[in-house]
Amino acid sequence: MTSRDDGLRRHIGPWALGAAIVNGVVGAGIFSLPAAMAHAAGQRAPLAYLLCAAAMAMVVLCLAEAGSRMPTSGGVYGYVADAFGPLAGFLCGIMTWTASVLACGGIAAAFAATIGSVVPAVSAGLGRAMVILAAIGGIALVNARGVRGGAGLVSVVTAVKLLPLLLFVSLWLWAAPAAPPPVAPPPAAGFGQAVILAVFAFSGMETVLGASGEVADAHRTVPRALFGAMGFVLVLYIAIQLVAQRLLGPDLAQATAPLAEAAGRVSLAAGLVLVAGAGLSMLGFIASDILGAPRILFAFARDGLLPAALGRANPRTGTPNVAIGVHSAIAAGLALSGSFTGLVTASTLNTAGLYFLGCGAAWVLHRRGTRALGPPADFRVLPVASVLGMTTMVLLVGSAQRDQVLGLFAVILASVALFAATRLVRRGRP
Repeated sequence: MTSRDDGLRRHIGPWALGAAIVNGVVGAGIFSLPAAMAHAAGQRAPLAYLLCAAAMAMVVLCLAEAGSRMPTSGGVYGYVADAFGPLAGFLCGIMTWTASVLACGGIAAAFAATIGSVVPAVSAGLGRAMVILAAIGGIALVNARGVRGGAGLVSVVTAVKLLPLLLFVSLWLWAAPAAPPPVAPPPAAGFGQAVILAVFAFSGMETVLGASGEVADAHRTVPRALFGAMGFVLVLYIAIQLVAQRLLGPDLAQATAPLAEAAGRVSLAAGLVLVAGAGLSMLGFIASDILGAPRILFAFARDGLLPAALGRANPRTGTPNVAIGVHSAIAAGLALSGSFTGLVTASTLNTAGLYFLGCGAAWVLHRRGTRALGPPADFRVLPVASVLGMTTMVLLVGSAQRDQVLGLFAVILASVALFAATRLVRRGRP
């Protein structure tokens, strides 16, 4: 851990880390998620959020303790590598980074589409490409100038992004006098699908934990930021769902832009604010991704698993600029491909795989009593939480379509082959 984090500066505090987690989890999906939840579970959607939160609480608890024991660059990758060895760590890191870069590319493509819907001149071709490159490139440049700037950008964007969502929640005060009729109950099978959708919505914290090697007092900051951020997200999601149901009623399940349409029932200006909020949310997600995900490549290189150039920290700024540049370039390339749906689906399955490994690693670190910096968190229920978290992730992957599951296994096999090739190259060196 010590050599992996050499040259980095621990400047990320509890507020910045918590804001980055909120920013990474509350992504662009929240602006369309209420409709999908209503379609699957009707008025019981808030209950689906609560059940999902109970399942994700197991994962959060595991990552919180592991993060306090091993606060190192790469986040979950570092925990798994220490617990199960370099191959498992490499596999986890590949899934973490793959999920991150796929999601970043997909969200950047969606951001370009959002801008294009308002400014038709940039809806396709060169204009679209310029929007994507400006969004990713600008955020990458801020991160390359120092981790404080990157973390500060995330904090500011998170605060600005949350304003439209909090405004939407406040619309409850105006919704009560003219509430539409209740939503008809959906089929019983739809409730399970709603829980799965909610699990998707709660993911994203693992990317931000990739910057754990730059977190101040990480043995205390990581657990506090995780619990605080995820608790806030749960309350926000349930409140948004309740207000959307109150404003749109039966129309919610068919809404294409549920928050904007619901706000528009109260005020045209409120609807426009929510449209702008969707764009800010997408930028915020990209900012959190570029803050955390390149550190996974950096950690790989520091551990000798990728070219050494990716493991260089800029001596002036203390940031892994090469890793930031490579990650941003790949994300931009994926965004330019325009395959938003496929990118996001693949990202989610990779996330389930790394959560499975992360929960198992937390159990091992707990049993060993691992302690890298100060006194770590020590949850007595962690063994139970680990088993429940891993079981939940297996069920999630099992619910996916066959070709999607095969795609996940393809990533696993490719990772094992790349790891073996890297080992052979290293053995062949004089």
